[in-house]
Amino acid sequence: MKAAVYEGPRTVTVKDVPDAKIEHPCDIVVKITATNICGSDLHMYEGRTSFETGRTLGHENMGQVVEVGSAVSKVQVGEYVVLPFNIACGFCKQCERGLTNYCLTMQPVPDLAGAAYGFADMGPYQGGQAELLRVPYGDFNALRLGEDAAERQTDYVMLADIFPTGYHATEMANVKPGDQTIVFGAGPVGLMAAYSAILKGAGRVWVADHQPDRLRVAEEIGAIPINTAEQDPAEVVKEATLGLGADNGCECVGYQAHDPQGKEDASLTLNSLIDTVRFTGDIGVVGVFLPQDPGGEESQGELEAQGKVPIDFGMMWFKGQRMGTGQAPVKRYNRALRDLIAGGKAKPSFIVSHELGLDEAPSAYEHFDARDDGWTKVVLHPDGHANGHKK
Repeated sequence: MKAAVYEGPRTVTVKDVPDAKIEHPCDIVVKITATNICGSDLHMYEGRTSFETGRTLGHENMGQVVEVGSAVSKVQVGEYVVLPFNIACGFCKQCERGLTNYCLTMQPVPDLAGAAYGFADMGPYQGGQAELLRVPYGDFNALRLGEDAAERQTDYVMLADIFPTGYHATEMANVKPGDQTIVFGAGPVGLMAAYSAILKGAGRVWVADHQPDRLRVAEEIGAIPINTAEQDPAEVVKEATLGLGADNGCECVGYQAHDPQGKEDASLTLNSLIDTVRFTGDIGVVGVFLPQDPGGEESQGELEAQGKVPIDFGMMWFKGQRMGTGQAPVKRYNRALRDLIAGGKAKPSFIVSHELGLDEAPSAYEHFDARDDGWTKVVLHPDGHANGHKK
């Protein structure tokens, strides 16, 4: 089968690799029909993680089941399914608590937790930017889709990661109807967080970034854009809230945050949130932060290379703020979000800028990594049903 394989920093090739196959009675094999390039993939693409060369990328996947293991009883061949990026067993202590993002069974390193497709430090599993994908514990991990799955793939594939992840940011930030919410980052996850806050009935939602094309998308969904190259988000929000600040905020950028001039600072968005969110407000952090950053010392400093970020904790403590962190437990949200899509209440495909074939993955990574104008979200179709640019 063909797959998008990581060959080293900023090098992805599409080549033949061994077919995915059943390796355990609970496995299923899925023919991938839609798979996204994620902002988290760029950390690996740029060589800023421990991701091994020769592995297939891709953790935002959906497709059609083509084979099931002997112990699979629910999922059937021919069904369309979307796959949470979290690979979970369903029966360990963490999974029983609904924390499928920190499964203990599927992570092979005893002192770590959490597994994912094609992701650094989250197990040996291959990614789904390929024609086929092996899915462990298929009955638990696969979310079955309705009869509109094939025609609405660009909506449903967002359930693999960014829609639930953006929603998780608003859950950790405790966004409620009428709230004033600030989102840092107008990338795909930030836009999904803003969209989720709007779906929850937030009174005003600001999105802060310095990419004009992405800010335009934020405005299109009803958010208020703040161009950080021109304005200080804290000043804008405080002026609009009688000096109090936002009720809550979401961090959707991560450890490679940088200013409009390109200077990296892992503390940039965290400290901006501490400043912008009011006393006793809530902050949800879903942007990726890691304990090791191979390129961190050169780009930022020795401490940042070890995942040590100098945040304004004294001010955060003084303001009595609460901060939630970590990857999203996708299964906690994906069924309800699926039903919002099916019922016409949510259309996360507004984020999609390009639908391309798998062979175009190397070029797509280059454009997406460069933040080229208009490259908001890329969906790859390994089955050949790509239609080029959406916007």
